[in-house]
Amino acid sequence: MAAAAASAAAAAAVLSESSTLSGSPRSTVLPSPLPRYYSSSAISPPYSFRPILRRRSIRPRSPRFYVSANAAAKVAEKKKVLIVNTNSGGHAVIGFYLARDLLTSGHEVTILTVGDASSDKMKKPPFNRFSELVSAGGETVWGDPAEVGNILGSAVFDVVLDNNGKDLDTVKPVVDWAKSSGASQFLFISSAGIYKTSDEVPHVEGDPVKEDAGHAAVEKYIAGLSFSSWAIFRPQYMIGSGNNKDCEEWFFDRIVRDRPVPIPGSGMQLTNISHVRDLSSMLALAVEKPAAASAKIFNCVSDRAVTFNGLAKLCAEATGRPLDIVYYDPKAVGVDARKAFPFRNMHFYAEPRAPKELLGWTSTTNLPEDLKERFEEYVSIGRDKKEMKFETDDKILEYLKVPVTV
Repeated sequence: MAAAAASAAAAAAVLSESSTLSGSPRSTVLPSPLPRYYSSSAISPPYSFRPILRRRSIRPRSPRFYVSANAAAKVAEKKKVLIVNTNSGGHAVIGFYLARDLLTSGHEVTILTVGDASSDKMKKPPFNRFSELVSAGGETVWGDPAEVGNILGSAVFDVVLDNNGKDLDTVKPVVDWAKSSGASQFLFISSAGIYKTSDEVPHVEGDPVKEDAGHAAVEKYIAGLSFSSWAIFRPQYMIGSGNNKDCEEWFFDRIVRDRPVPIPGSGMQLTNISHVRDLSSMLALAVEKPAAASAKIFNCVSDRAVTFNGLAKLCAEATGRPLDIVYYDPKAVGVDARKAFPFRNMHFYAEPRAPKELLGWTSTTNLPEDLKERFEEYVSIGRDKKEMKFETDDKILEYLKVPVTV
């Protein structure tokens, strides 16, 4: 009865999002006027908003992977870790980086990827680099996570991470199997998109969430299963080698072709972009500090926000080419901003208070340097020479009467 009561209390805590962290002043939303058209040369907006002061370090640029200092230290207790990895979207690269970090630290890692090893998706990043995991001693398998027990047989794991499901129907078979097979820790990659829209930014752990969201149901279910340790991670936008979802590439595509960069609204909207190595190092700390991570929710993001204008300018600096920003009102033009632009057209960013306070985690994301690394890889794969169509852009530019040099 006591255990059931404890499980129910944990589930209720997740649903209510009652934060145990110390409070601090929060920034208020900046106004977002909708100018019809401006040349970027006419404005000088701040590049980014920095809610927490920290010492920046310049990292060497390389298209290869970094191994974080946290993950590089050999651990006293070697664990067997299963990563259930999605085969699409931006989250797939998280599982890849985490597997590398854990293998480097001496853990045993199996990564179960959705689908078939021979599918066309496996020819793209990060899947086409899974041989690096095998060379480092990891095991890679494919299949339907709903059949995880049949795929892995009698294998037993200390830690199971679900980096695939977005709803309870998808995640439940994995969680139930992990519990029944004796896993002591369960980690779930949720999303910062679960937070309710607020007039205050940034989102912090404990803020209200959309209770009808698929991720919310998963979080509540996990909290009620009384694992020895469980934790939820809510990432936002990310960059890094091996990512197969456009972020910085959207800006590079236009800048290298001398095209205007159409940004909805004023361009002063704040967002958060993290290098995936930061997300991986945070997850690795949770594996190595299960007691500190237990029954906690972590915003899996860097500790800086950036404006759309600032990101565009940093991308231009990485390419060494001039930048021409134009602004538009999606409703006036008649376009869906979600399809015309890679980020939410609003202030949307989270702050990683919990991982800093509870795990001792620190961010290493350095956008000016990281974007230079990303542009080097962008050029190395020949994307700067690839023929592309910009039909939605052309519709916006036609409305604004902005000429485009072909």
